[in-house]
Amino acid sequence: MEVVRSQRKSLSAAEDVVPTLPLYRSAPELEVRLEDFELFAIDRLRVLKGISDGLSRGKNTNEMEKLVKELWKANMRHPQASEVINKDIISHFVLRLVYCRTEELRKWFLSMETTLFRYRFRLETSEVQRALMTEFVHYKALSTTEFESVKEKLIQVARSMGTSADTIFYKVPFEEVPELVATRRVFIQKGHAYVAMNQVVSLVVTQFRSHLSKALVLANRKWTSTIREQEKDRLAPIVEALSTSYLGPDYSQPKEYAEISLRDIDQVARSSFPLCMRHLFEKLREDHHLKHGGRMQLGLFLKGVGLKLDDALAFWKAEFSRKVGVERFDKEYAYSIRHNYGKEGKRTDYTPYSCQKIISSTPGVGDHHGCPYRHFSEENLRAALGRMGVVNRALEDVIDKVRNRHYQLACTLTFETVHGSSCDAGINHPNQYFSDSQKILESKKNSME
Repeated sequence: MEVVRSQRKSLSAAEDVVPTLPLYRSAPELEVRLEDFELFAIDRLRVLKGISDGLSRGKNTNEMEKLVKELWKANMRHPQASEVINKDIISHFVLRLVYCRTEELRKWFLSMETTLFRYRFRLETSEVQRALMTEFVHYKALSTTEFESVKEKLIQVARSMGTSADTIFYKVPFEEVPELVATRRVFIQKGHAYVAMNQVVSLVVTQFRSHLSKALVLANRKWTSTIREQEKDRLAPIVEALSTSYLGPDYSQPKEYAEISLRDIDQVARSSFPLCMRHLFEKLREDHHLKHGGRMQLGLFLKGVGLKLDDALAFWKAEFSRKVGVERFDKEYAYSIRHNYGKEGKRTDYTPYSCQKIISSTPGVGDHHGCPYRHFSEENLRAALGRMGVVNRALEDVIDKVRNRHYQLACTLTFETVHGSSCDAGINHPNQYFSDSQKILESKKNSME
């Protein structure tokens, strides 16, 4: 009877709890400033991308729980405490619009939001978890009579999982908890699974994922049929840009250790250029020409690492003039270089391309820009990595990440192998790769003096 009394007391306490974890069933009827519309979404996107990186790195459950807690605390706070929940809800629904537009975007968003929900649920108190169970999946804990009828079996289940014997159980159709059935963490009888309180996260997450998956498809229909046209001048540009937005430094100005001259550019290219820029640099030296996409990708990168305009003009002219001649270079190519440095046209200070922009590019025949981890054949990638000194087990680890389409993580592993140093933040920008490389090399140089 102690078990039953404990169970009843816990359930009674849970009835008065108001969950702080939203279920995102319907969009809020709130007025949102356009600025907040974008900023809230970007903050949530930082959380989701942090989760994606953690999963790609193979972090275990405890590490992921800690990561999610830190990411949420760092990015989802609001200056006004009363607005925290609104920020959570608004940012979720904004990103629904952003990621509903293609199957690939929906798949990524569904996976990351489900993972976020899973760990936020785990971090809630048991009272909040029970309140969410009642509200979301409409299942209640076993009645006293039913609990007594299977009590011995449930106590065995609890012991096998290292759970206290007075844990609360829920009775649900077994097909709703396939993960628990597959791992034999539930007692099954007459088509129902008896789920212990510490395992209900699996049930709630399954329901959450199913609900969100359907909602994304509906959001896509609404976006395609009405919203995009109605908001083509106001919201559409923001929504369509967010899915490919880069959230880190723009590297428009050279950072510490980031300044190169023509004299040492070849040596620096070998030691500190990421594979995408190293490939472009080598092709430029070999062919004395790059198509527009390659010129933009490499040119803005060089600008970001500190190559001055005069040196940039001299560098490109020395190469291109060997193939097209000095006169044609001055007439057809010099303008675009000055333009990139903000000295022509609208005088915009253009920023170097991020990994995300490079990965999403679509190089054609004869192009050399883009991300080698995505666009190279496996044979060519192995050869290129071998020339950088990535071999044996490290090479196979990189190739494994590429096969699973974790291109930035593959670049991060390459960085760590080449430099013999970890890169916990991951590589998100070619200029970050260069800057971090220079810091490590400078540190090693100083330690030897």
